[in-house]
Amino acid sequence: MSFYISSPALLSSYRFNPLLFSRQRRRFTSHFSPLKPRFFAVAASEKDVLPKTFDFSSEERIYNWWESQGYFKPNFERGSDPFVIPMPPPNVTGSLHMGHAMFVTLEDIMVRYHRMKGRPTLWLPGTDHAGIATQLVVERMLASEGIKRVELSRDEFTKRVWEWKDKYGGTITNQIKRLGASCDWTREQFTLDEQLSRAVIEAFVRLHEKGLIYQGSYMVNWSPSLQTAVSDLEVEYSEEAGTLYYIKYRVAGGSRDDFLTVATTRPETLFGDVAIAVNPKDDRYSKYIGMMAIVPMTYGRHVPIISDRYVDKEFGTGVLKISPGHDHNDYLLARKLGLPILNVMNKDGTLNEVAGLFCGLDRFEARKKLWSDLEETGLGVKKEPHTLRVPRSQRGGEVIEPLVSKQWFVTMEPLAEKALRAVEKGELTILPERFEKIYNHWLSNIKDWCISRQLWWGHRIPVWYIVGKDCEEEYIVAKSADEALENAQKKHGRDVEIYQDPDVLDTWFSSALWPFSTLGWPDVSADDLKKFYPTTMLETGHDILFFWVARMVMMGIEFTGTVPFSYVYLHGLIRDAQGRKMSKTLGNVIDPLDTIKEFGTDALRFTLALGTAGQDLNLSTERLTSNKAFTNKLWNAGKFILQNLPSQTDASSWETILAYKFDNEEFLLAAPLPECWVVSKLHLLIDTVTTSYDKFFFGDVGRETYDFFWSDFADWYIEASKARLYNSGNYSDTLLAQAVLLYIFQNILKLLHPFMPFVTEELWQALPKRKEALIVSSWPQTSLPRHLNSIKRFENLQALTRAIRNARAEYSVEPVKRISASVVANEEVLQYISKEKEVLALLSRLDLQNVHFTESPPGDANASVHVVASEGLEAYLPLADMVDLSAEVQRLSKRLSKMQSEYDGLVARLNSPNFVEKAPEDIVRGVREKAAEAEEKINLTKNRLDFLISTVLVT
Repeated sequence: MSFYISSPALLSSYRFNPLLFSRQRRRFTSHFSPLKPRFFAVAASEKDVLPKTFDFSSEERIYNWWESQGYFKPNFERGSDPFVIPMPPPNVTGSLHMGHAMFVTLEDIMVRYHRMKGRPTLWLPGTDHAGIATQLVVERMLASEGIKRVELSRDEFTKRVWEWKDKYGGTITNQIKRLGASCDWTREQFTLDEQLSRAVIEAFVRLHEKGLIYQGSYMVNWSPSLQTAVSDLEVEYSEEAGTLYYIKYRVAGGSRDDFLTVATTRPETLFGDVAIAVNPKDDRYSKYIGMMAIVPMTYGRHVPIISDRYVDKEFGTGVLKISPGHDHNDYLLARKLGLPILNVMNKDGTLNEVAGLFCGLDRFEARKKLWSDLEETGLGVKKEPHTLRVPRSQRGGEVIEPLVSKQWFVTMEPLAEKALRAVEKGELTILPERFEKIYNHWLSNIKDWCISRQLWWGHRIPVWYIVGKDCEEEYIVAKSADEALENAQKKHGRDVEIYQDPDVLDTWFSSALWPFSTLGWPDVSADDLKKFYPTTMLETGHDILFFWVARMVMMGIEFTGTVPFSYVYLHGLIRDAQGRKMSKTLGNVIDPLDTIKEFGTDALRFTLALGTAGQDLNLSTERLTSNKAFTNKLWNAGKFILQNLPSQTDASSWETILAYKFDNEEFLLAAPLPECWVVSKLHLLIDTVTTSYDKFFFGDVGRETYDFFWSDFADWYIEASKARLYNSGNYSDTLLAQAVLLYIFQNILKLLHPFMPFVTEELWQALPKRKEALIVSSWPQTSLPRHLNSIKRFENLQALTRAIRNARAEYSVEPVKRISASVVANEEVLQYISKEKEVLALLSRLDLQNVHFTESPPGDANASVHVVASEGLEAYLPLADMVDLSAEVQRLSKRLSKMQSEYDGLVARLNSPNFVEKAPEDIVRGVREKAAEAEEKINLTKNRLDFLISTVLVT
């Protein structure tokens, strides 16, 4: 009788002996030498060793060294096809958040990969002047000093903003550097720099000359606090508790019973009503269509009662007040029907003279007073709680007001058509592909772009007006005040006076030019423009696909005739561990700088990069902790390898190690099984990972490299190599193992460097015989030889090892105890397994002198544990080697008795009619499941006990 264990599945989650380092033979370390300008590692010494763990504080030192050596600049010595990414310019007011960490990580991965591939790489950094955000910050600063913006002149205020920018504007740049961003900082740009400002004016003038820029009064999002129009992107909608007000509108000429009740969330806008609308199919109100209604509290002002299918019969009362001056949908309906536009609000959010007695009241104060008066006059029917979708300013948090205002606009339709064709023709690829539909939908339904902002900080609109002339009738578009004056004088004489439009351009207007304005446009002869435009990749969050990416495409085609980049890679948002959006209100914001201090930059980057393109990523402490452990594992592997390499003074050994040709197929086939296996697996990994990098599948790159390093290299080959390093009497085997360890590890460092630049560079510098920094080293060669049969053979050896380990764990064999084994297989399998007897004994903790290989079961098979590794490969482990048989029989007998008692108790409950009939069904089902499980365990224990008893009798 033998006890059978099937190995492959039982230890699926079992990780054996993770990197237990043996006695140190030789020790190495790395220093940083100021005497070597091109390389910062010196020879490893015999006396020191790498620190216990990687010191995160060394990251800034490494980064500064990279930058000082000029590694971030494009280098045309190894290639001529540049890889270029324009950085999404963060707001100059900003401080680092996880969104920045995400884009920096992904873009730096791309840049570092292509740099190692030999391409000249340019990652162009810069910051955005962030009109509204920056002005708001400085206004708050002035308010703390008791100064209001309007108390200063425009020049005085902008001077204060520049002072603020000079003092605090570099914060975000330094924080981005902390993430390891290998940008060419010598080319850093700012959207208000002279060159970029020149590009903005040029773009405005050209668009106006083509008739694509015009001035008009239209509905915009208005910020009463900042008193400026804001873009759609700067408006955030939130679900908030509000009120639905029911107001009675009497029908002119009707009886007291003839009225329409309107339900509205903003009663103060009724002063701007120009019509009352009902659905033409609503029988309740059809008799009133064509009549007039009296607007409450307006001294009897009449408005028409009209019908339109736009009205929702089911919302509120089915009656809609049309206030086109204060509602986007009403505005569109009024323009369609030719209704007048009536504005009742000043730009500071107070009501104007149209509101009569309510003139001068704040909009919310007016709402309260108006409702009180409506109730007193019997026109306020009722109010009830209602959930509102409230538009708030992303910058100041105030409620945004839809308002008709005179603004400058860009006609978008002709620009959008070209941007749509670029994707259709394959000139632009959007990743992930599903975002193409969103891109196409937005461009196909695009509205004209309001580009003017009523701010003092930004690019002043290059339009001048004639003093004494109607500014809507006559204005001058010019590139400078001198040019504008010259043009005015030609038409109106030498004494003419002009003044510039006070508005500035939307920040998105200047950033739409970013990929080419940063390279020197409109100077088409600029060296950088000729070398690096069009760029290769635009990487950013999917949430600004319309507001920035699409506008860059349109402007790039319009001004350069070329799509500004070949690819758009869109990442998702970062959420907390529970999938919630990070917010200060929830208290779940994770600060990247705090994260770096605790877990290191590499662990943070690796965690962020494992996400899937376009999908939101849930960031948790558990993930960061796991990837910090991965950093430590990498570090420990490096320490082990360094400790087990020959002394650098051992010239003969190093000559042999460096002569090994792992790219030679014959050499690989002649190598022992573990070495042939791990090198073949590495060569397969290089091909797979390189393909994933090229397809921008960064999550796959991270997972594949992680699995190879941890599961194959660290858990298996490093452990197997100890048989060569410590137990082998064969010097050539020892040198080969050292060479393989070095070869595999240096390639792992290369594959991981784009993800984890700091720890990989530090380890690379510690390795002997390095000729260059890792950041500029060559990417591993692809299509290297691999031996698939050796991979299958080593997998057999692994399966056998797992089966033996599982048996040891099952019988609680002491880790230090060596046991005997008889390996049974056919002649072919035995031939390659037996050659690795030392490796098998080391990995499985077998007694090397009592490991036997045979084609038939041993004579003591009945007294052995029988394990099956795979079809045709088995092992017999003498039970007497593993446990004290008599003690184990006693232990299992006691255990069986206890299990039987528990089982009998469960059966007794199930046999009780009271329990089965009265207990809840899920409780009864749970007891039945426990009883079945207990019965199965009893049978297994009985079988093992019978086996042990028979073994005792045999022995």
